[in-house]
Amino acid sequence: MPVPMLAHGIGGVRDLPVPTWLFFWGAAVVLVLSFLLLGTLWKRSQLERRAEGRPIPPALERVLRSTVLHVLLGAVSAGLLVLVFLTALLGEPSSATNLAPTFVYVVFWLGIVPLQVVLGNVWPALNPWLAIASAVAWVWRSLGRSWNPIVVYPERLGVYPAALLLFAFVALELCYVDPANPRALALAIALYSYVTWIGMAAVGRRLWAERGEAFTVYFGLLARIAPFGERDGRIVARLPFSGLAGAERTPGMLAVVAVMLGSVGFDGLSRSSVWQDLRARVEGPYVLDSPGVADLVGTLLALGGLAGCIAVVVVAYLAATRLARRAAGGEQSLEPDFLQSLVPIALVYAVAHYFTLLVVQGQFALPLASDPFGFGWDLLGAADVAPNLAPFSPNTVWYVQVGALVTGHVAGLAVAHDRAVTLFSPRPALRSQYALLALMVAYTVGGLWLLSQE
Repeated sequence: MPVPMLAHGIGGVRDLPVPTWLFFWGAAVVLVLSFLLLGTLWKRSQLERRAEGRPIPPALERVLRSTVLHVLLGAVSAGLLVLVFLTALLGEPSSATNLAPTFVYVVFWLGIVPLQVVLGNVWPALNPWLAIASAVAWVWRSLGRSWNPIVVYPERLGVYPAALLLFAFVALELCYVDPANPRALALAIALYSYVTWIGMAAVGRRLWAERGEAFTVYFGLLARIAPFGERDGRIVARLPFSGLAGAERTPGMLAVVAVMLGSVGFDGLSRSSVWQDLRARVEGPYVLDSPGVADLVGTLLALGGLAGCIAVVVVAYLAATRLARRAAGGEQSLEPDFLQSLVPIALVYAVAHYFTLLVVQGQFALPLASDPFGFGWDLLGAADVAPNLAPFSPNTVWYVQVGALVTGHVAGLAVAHDRAVTLFSPRPALRSQYALLALMVAYTVGGLWLLSQE
């Protein structure tokens, strides 16, 4: 029998061979040494000149782009969206027996990430909202009708709608008092679907998907890390991380990246003893007499904390890029040039915080799929599957977290350095990276501290 949704990480008391603070210092030293090596050995851009990649075999590309494959994937994803919505709306109102919470927060939210990072941007083919909108458009055309967008999408709006919707999703997950409540998820799915399809009808389904649909923008950023991408309409094999080369000038992309980083940072903060004590003090006067008010106050406090963590990311990045511009002697803002260096950090923050949730709670997807509504069915003959609840020791989890954070920040340094040597001669390029190095060290040490508090 499945158990309720687990916490986002599996930790516990660690009996480490060295004090925790040595990991902080060690991570900082690794970053400084990596910075020195980059400055010494990486004299010209490597990522940007290799970003074009090599086209994959034409036969394989024809298969991957075939209408049959896309229709099949779209039908499956649309069916899953309908199924998850119905289980959330009509199934047993418990995350222990209802498929919806595990599917939304684990299979979908976490499970798509490795697909994007390994295979490239496969999400557009899996996007159920886009698949349903495309099916409606096909039927509409088959009836001899035409539909023209009724609103011209303002270029200056960029991906701000996606950033807002992504914030709404992480706020539901991290701030709402009962995020795994199936009925709450049913309402969230309905509202998100309504907003998405209205946006697609208003400005065009593909334009809204690229600018306003939160998961397309989020997963698309992570796909830039992958060894496969698209160039001039062709699928290409490329150097990993080369998709992050160049400047990112889309309005609102900093907001998206800040939500990616700030939300994971707040997730760690919210499970620390410092935050738990603060929440207890704020909710304490209302818990006994007005539990509903206590929940509301706690949710508002969490929303403020989440917004604060996102704001810290924005302010820190803007300050670092302004210092970088002054150090390099440049005149134009460097904000678009180094933004993509934060994407590997957002990825490894997610890995460090959530890989145990994906591995452990993901095992419940099969028995829950066998009885999606919690009505006692056994459609797949897997209702009695017993997952392994402790696949990793706490120390193993900690080592993976440390390794992921350090590796991701080194990758971020490399992406930023690659852009710097494209923009400046060697000495100004190196000077421009001092502030970003300090930012990366702060992110690394801060992330490790948050993980150590869980």
